[in-house]
Amino acid sequence: MPNKTILIVLPNRDFDPSEVAISWQLLCAAGHRVRFATADGKAAEGDPLMLTGEGLDPWARLPGLRRLKLLGLLLRARRGARDAYARMLQDADFRQPLAYQDLQVADFDGLLLPGGHWSRGMRAYLESQSLQVFVGAFFASNKPLAAICHGVLLAARSPGADGRSALYGRKTTALTWAMEKSAWDLTRFYGRFWNPDYYRTYLEAPGEPAGYMSVQAEVSRALASPADFLDVPGDAAQRLRKISGLHRDSSSDSRPAWVVCDGNYVSARWPGDVHTFAQRFIELLQ
Repeated sequence: MPNKTILIVLPNRDFDPSEVAISWQLLCAAGHRVRFATADGKAAEGDPLMLTGEGLDPWARLPGLRRLKLLGLLLRARRGARDAYARMLQDADFRQPLAYQDLQVADFDGLLLPGGHWSRGMRAYLESQSLQVFVGAFFASNKPLAAICHGVLLAARSPGADGRSALYGRKTTALTWAMEKSAWDLTRFYGRFWNPDYYRTYLEAPGEPAGYMSVQAEVSRALASPADFLDVPGDAAQRLRKISGLHRDSSSDSRPAWVVCDGNYVSARWPGDVHTFAQRFIELLQ
Protein backbone atom coordinates (compact mmCIF):
# COMPACT_ATOMS: atom_id res chain seq x y z
CA MET A 1 0.00 0.00 0.00
CA PRO A 2 1.23 3.55 -0.66
CA ASN A 3 2.86 5.27 2.28
CA LYS A 4 1.29 8.74 1.85
CA THR A 5 -1.05 10.44 -0.61
CA ILE A 6 0.50 13.52 -2.20
CA LEU A 7 -1.26 16.11 -4.35
CA ILE A 8 0.39 17.94 -7.24
CA VAL A 9 -1.76 20.81 -8.53
CA LEU A 10 -1.32 21.78 -12.18
CA PRO A 11 -2.45 24.35 -14.71
CA ASN A 12 -4.34 22.77 -17.59
CA ARG A 13 -1.41 23.53 -19.87
CA ASP A 14 2.19 24.72 -19.96
CA PHE A 15 3.48 23.44 -16.62
CA ASP A 16 7.19 22.72 -16.44
CA PRO A 17 7.63 19.02 -17.29
CA SER A 18 10.84 18.54 -15.29
CA GLU A 19 9.46 19.99 -12.06
CA VAL A 20 6.37 17.79 -12.25
CA ALA A 21 7.62 14.53 -13.77
CA ILE A 22 10.83 14.20 -11.74
CA SER A 23 8.92 14.99 -8.54
CA TRP A 24 6.26 12.43 -9.48
CA GLN A 25 8.90 9.81 -10.29
CA LEU A 26 10.80 10.23 -7.03
CA LEU A 27 7.66 10.36 -4.89
CA CYS A 28 6.35 7.16 -6.47
CA ALA A 29 9.72 5.47 -6.04
CA ALA A 30 9.55 6.35 -2.33
CA GLY A 31 6.24 4.47 -2.08
CA HIS A 32 3.81 7.38 -2.12
CA ARG A 33 0.67 7.76 -4.20
CA VAL A 34 0.58 10.95 -6.26
CA ARG A 35 -2.75 12.52 -7.17
CA PHE A 36 -3.17 15.49 -9.51
CA ALA A 37 -5.64 18.35 -9.81
CA THR A 38 -6.45 20.84 -12.55
CA ALA A 39 -8.97 23.67 -12.82
CA ASP A 40 -11.59 21.58 -14.62
CA GLY A 41 -10.60 18.01 -13.73
CA LYS A 42 -9.23 17.31 -17.21
CA ALA A 43 -5.73 15.94 -17.82
CA ALA A 44 -3.04 18.62 -18.06
CA GLU A 45 -0.41 19.17 -20.76
CA GLY A 46 3.18 20.19 -20.12
CA ASP A 47 4.86 23.09 -21.91
CA PRO A 48 5.64 21.68 -25.40
CA LEU A 49 8.60 24.02 -25.89
CA MET A 50 10.25 22.66 -22.75
CA LEU A 51 9.65 19.09 -23.93
CA THR A 52 10.94 19.38 -27.49
CA GLY A 53 13.04 22.55 -27.56
CA GLU A 54 11.43 23.30 -30.92
CA GLY A 55 10.33 26.90 -31.34
CA LEU A 56 12.98 28.54 -29.15
CA ASP A 57 15.51 29.36 -31.87
CA PRO A 58 15.21 32.40 -34.18
CA TRP A 59 14.83 30.29 -37.33
CA ALA A 60 12.06 28.12 -35.86
CA ARG A 61 9.39 29.61 -38.14
CA LEU A 62 11.31 28.94 -41.33
CA PRO A 63 10.11 25.89 -43.28
CA GLY A 64 12.26 22.84 -42.65
CA LEU A 65 14.34 24.41 -39.88
CA ARG A 66 12.05 24.02 -36.85
CA ARG A 67 13.77 20.80 -35.77
CA LEU A 68 17.21 22.42 -35.87
CA LYS A 69 17.88 23.36 -32.24
CA LEU A 70 20.61 25.30 -30.44
CA LEU A 71 18.86 27.35 -27.75
CA GLY A 72 16.26 24.63 -27.70
CA LEU A 73 18.81 22.02 -26.65
CA LEU A 74 20.09 24.28 -23.88
CA LEU A 75 16.70 25.22 -22.45
CA ARG A 76 14.51 22.15 -22.89
CA ALA A 77 14.02 19.40 -20.30
CA ARG A 78 16.84 16.87 -19.97
CA ARG A 79 16.37 13.33 -21.24
CA GLY A 80 15.66 11.87 -17.81
CA ALA A 81 12.85 14.37 -17.27
CA ARG A 82 11.40 13.77 -20.74
CA ASP A 83 11.41 10.01 -20.12
CA ALA A 84 9.74 10.50 -16.72
CA TYR A 85 7.14 12.74 -18.35
CA ALA A 86 6.32 10.08 -20.97
CA ARG A 87 5.76 7.53 -18.19
CA MET A 88 3.69 9.96 -16.15
CA LEU A 89 1.31 10.47 -19.08
CA GLN A 90 0.32 6.80 -18.73
CA ASP A 91 -0.34 7.04 -14.99
CA ALA A 92 -4.04 6.58 -14.15
CA ASP A 93 -4.02 9.34 -11.53
CA PHE A 94 -2.45 11.79 -13.97
CA ARG A 95 -5.04 10.91 -16.62
CA GLN A 96 -7.93 11.39 -14.19
CA PRO A 97 -7.14 14.48 -12.11
CA LEU A 98 -9.37 16.10 -9.53
CA ALA A 99 -10.83 19.59 -9.97
CA TYR A 100 -9.60 22.49 -7.84
CA GLN A 101 -13.08 23.10 -6.43
CA ASP A 102 -13.30 19.54 -5.06
CA LEU A 103 -10.03 19.56 -3.12
CA GLN A 104 -10.10 18.87 0.62
CA VAL A 105 -7.02 19.26 2.81
CA ALA A 106 -7.95 16.16 4.83
CA ASP A 107 -7.59 13.94 1.74
CA PHE A 108 -3.83 14.51 1.34
CA ASP A 109 -0.67 14.11 3.38
CA GLY A 110 1.43 16.53 1.35
CA LEU A 111 1.10 19.17 -1.37
CA LEU A 112 3.49 20.10 -4.18
CA LEU A 113 3.20 23.31 -6.22
CA PRO A 114 5.20 23.21 -9.48
CA GLY A 115 5.89 26.06 -11.86
CA GLY A 116 6.10 27.02 -15.49
CA HIS A 117 6.33 30.46 -17.06
CA TRP A 118 4.31 30.80 -20.25
CA SER A 119 1.43 33.14 -19.39
CA ARG A 120 -0.78 31.27 -21.88
CA GLY A 121 -1.35 28.52 -19.32
CA MET A 122 0.15 29.65 -16.04
CA ARG A 123 -1.97 32.71 -15.24
CA ALA A 124 -5.18 30.73 -14.70
CA TYR A 125 -3.30 28.53 -12.21
CA LEU A 126 -1.63 31.40 -10.38
CA GLU A 127 -4.81 33.51 -10.26
CA SER A 128 -7.32 30.81 -9.22
CA GLN A 129 -8.97 32.04 -6.01
CA SER A 130 -10.29 28.57 -5.12
CA LEU A 131 -6.79 27.14 -5.46
CA GLN A 132 -5.29 29.97 -3.39
CA VAL A 133 -7.80 29.30 -0.59
CA PHE A 134 -6.95 25.59 -0.67
CA VAL A 135 -3.20 26.26 -0.56
CA GLY A 136 -3.65 28.67 2.34
CA ALA A 137 -5.63 26.04 4.24
CA PHE A 138 -2.96 23.46 3.52
CA PHE A 139 -0.29 25.72 5.01
CA ALA A 140 -2.49 26.15 8.10
CA SER A 141 -2.76 22.36 8.48
CA ASN A 142 1.00 22.15 9.07
CA LYS A 143 1.28 19.24 6.63
CA PRO A 144 4.40 19.08 4.42
CA LEU A 145 4.26 21.45 1.46
CA ALA A 146 6.71 21.99 -1.39
CA ALA A 147 6.84 24.79 -3.98
CA ILE A 148 9.25 25.39 -6.84
CA CYS A 149 9.69 28.22 -9.37
CA HIS A 150 6.31 29.90 -10.05
CA GLY A 151 4.71 27.50 -7.57
CA VAL A 152 6.18 29.73 -4.86
CA LEU A 153 4.27 32.65 -6.38
CA LEU A 154 1.04 30.68 -5.95
CA ALA A 155 2.00 30.08 -2.31
CA ALA A 156 2.74 33.79 -1.83
CA ARG A 157 -0.70 34.72 -3.19
CA SER A 158 -2.49 32.22 -0.93
CA PRO A 159 -4.07 33.71 2.21
CA GLY A 160 -3.15 32.67 5.72
CA ALA A 161 -5.62 32.69 8.59
CA ASP A 162 -4.75 36.32 9.37
CA GLY A 163 -5.35 37.47 5.80
CA ARG A 164 -1.67 37.92 5.06
CA SER A 165 0.25 35.67 2.69
CA ALA A 166 0.70 32.07 3.79
CA LEU A 167 4.43 32.72 3.34
CA TYR A 168 4.45 35.65 5.76
CA GLY A 169 7.00 34.87 8.47
CA ARG A 170 8.61 32.03 6.49
CA LYS A 171 11.93 31.72 4.70
CA THR A 172 11.70 30.82 1.03
CA THR A 173 13.40 30.87 -2.33
CA ALA A 174 11.85 30.91 -5.80
CA LEU A 175 12.83 31.72 -9.36
CA THR A 176 15.26 34.61 -8.90
CA TRP A 177 15.12 37.77 -10.99
CA ALA A 178 18.66 37.09 -12.21
CA MET A 179 17.63 33.68 -13.58
CA GLU A 180 14.31 34.92 -14.96
CA LYS A 181 15.97 37.86 -16.73
CA SER A 182 18.76 35.70 -18.12
CA ALA A 183 16.32 33.29 -19.78
CA TRP A 184 14.12 36.20 -20.93
CA ASP A 185 17.11 37.95 -22.52
CA LEU A 186 18.19 34.77 -24.30
CA THR A 187 14.84 34.28 -25.99
CA ARG A 188 13.96 37.91 -26.74
CA PHE A 189 17.37 38.86 -28.16
CA TYR A 190 18.64 35.59 -29.63
CA GLY A 191 15.67 33.32 -30.08
CA ARG A 192 11.90 33.64 -30.08
CA PHE A 193 11.73 37.21 -31.40
CA TRP A 194 8.07 36.89 -32.50
CA ASN A 195 7.12 36.11 -28.88
CA PRO A 196 9.92 37.80 -26.90
CA ASP A 197 8.17 37.59 -23.54
CA TYR A 198 7.75 33.81 -23.49
CA TYR A 199 9.80 33.57 -20.27
CA ARG A 200 7.86 36.31 -18.46
CA THR A 201 4.47 35.40 -17.02
CA TYR A 202 3.88 39.00 -15.91
CA LEU A 203 5.43 42.15 -17.35
CA GLU A 204 6.00 45.51 -15.69
CA ALA A 205 3.53 48.31 -16.34
CA PRO A 206 4.82 51.69 -17.55
CA GLY A 207 6.67 53.40 -14.72
CA GLU A 208 7.41 50.23 -12.79
CA PRO A 209 11.11 49.40 -12.32
CA ALA A 210 12.68 46.47 -14.14
CA GLY A 211 11.89 43.21 -12.38
CA TYR A 212 9.01 44.63 -10.33
CA MET A 213 6.68 41.89 -11.62
CA SER A 214 9.29 39.14 -11.45
CA VAL A 215 8.64 36.10 -9.29
CA GLN A 216 11.30 37.14 -6.79
CA ALA A 217 9.92 40.66 -6.42
CA GLU A 218 6.30 39.65 -5.91
CA VAL A 219 7.17 36.84 -3.51
CA SER A 220 9.44 39.19 -1.54
CA ARG A 221 6.63 41.73 -1.19
CA ALA A 222 4.48 39.04 0.48
CA LEU A 223 7.09 38.13 3.11
CA ALA A 224 7.54 39.59 6.57
CA SER A 225 10.89 40.94 5.34
CA PRO A 226 12.59 40.94 1.92
CA ALA A 227 15.52 39.30 3.72
CA ASP A 228 13.33 36.19 4.12
CA PHE A 229 13.81 35.54 0.39
CA LEU A 230 16.97 33.45 0.33
CA ASP A 231 19.21 33.39 -2.73
CA VAL A 232 22.56 31.63 -2.98
CA PRO A 233 24.94 33.50 -0.64
CA GLY A 234 28.21 34.86 -1.90
CA ASP A 235 30.28 32.42 0.13
CA ALA A 236 28.29 29.29 -0.73
CA ALA A 237 30.22 26.23 -1.85
CA GLN A 238 29.80 25.61 -5.59
CA ARG A 239 28.17 29.04 -5.93
CA LEU A 240 28.97 29.50 -9.62
CA ARG A 241 27.60 26.07 -10.39
CA LYS A 242 24.39 26.99 -8.55
CA ILE A 243 23.76 30.37 -10.17
CA SER A 244 25.03 29.99 -13.75
CA GLY A 245 21.88 28.34 -15.12
CA LEU A 246 24.12 25.94 -17.05
CA HIS A 247 24.13 23.12 -14.51
CA ARG A 248 21.25 21.01 -13.24
CA ASP A 249 21.21 18.63 -10.33
CA SER A 250 20.61 14.89 -10.58
CA SER A 251 19.89 12.03 -8.22
CA SER A 252 23.62 11.66 -7.65
CA ASP A 253 24.74 15.32 -7.78
CA SER A 254 23.13 18.01 -5.64
CA ARG A 255 25.93 20.56 -6.13
CA PRO A 256 24.01 22.79 -8.61
CA ALA A 257 20.87 22.85 -6.43
CA TRP A 258 19.65 25.57 -4.08
CA VAL A 259 16.80 24.43 -1.85
CA VAL A 260 15.43 26.17 1.25
CA CYS A 261 13.67 24.34 4.10
CA ASP A 262 11.64 26.15 6.77
CA GLY A 263 9.78 23.78 9.07
CA ASN A 264 7.29 21.77 7.04
CA TYR A 265 7.86 23.88 3.91
CA VAL A 266 10.51 23.35 1.21
CA SER A 267 11.13 25.61 -1.79
CA ALA A 268 13.40 25.75 -4.82
CA ARG A 269 14.12 27.99 -7.82
CA TRP A 270 13.92 26.14 -11.14
CA PRO A 271 14.08 22.70 -12.83
CA GLY A 272 17.81 22.54 -12.12
CA ASP A 273 16.97 22.05 -8.42
CA VAL A 274 14.23 19.46 -8.81
CA HIS A 275 15.96 16.23 -7.75
CA THR A 276 17.22 17.76 -4.51
CA PHE A 277 13.92 19.58 -4.00
CA ALA A 278 11.86 16.40 -4.34
CA GLN A 279 14.20 14.46 -2.09
CA ARG A 280 13.94 17.09 0.67
CA PHE A 281 10.15 16.94 0.35
CA ILE A 282 10.25 13.15 0.70
CA GLU A 283 12.33 13.56 3.85
CA LEU A 284 9.65 15.88 5.28
CA LEU A 285 6.98 13.31 4.49
CA GLN A 286 8.87 10.69 6.44
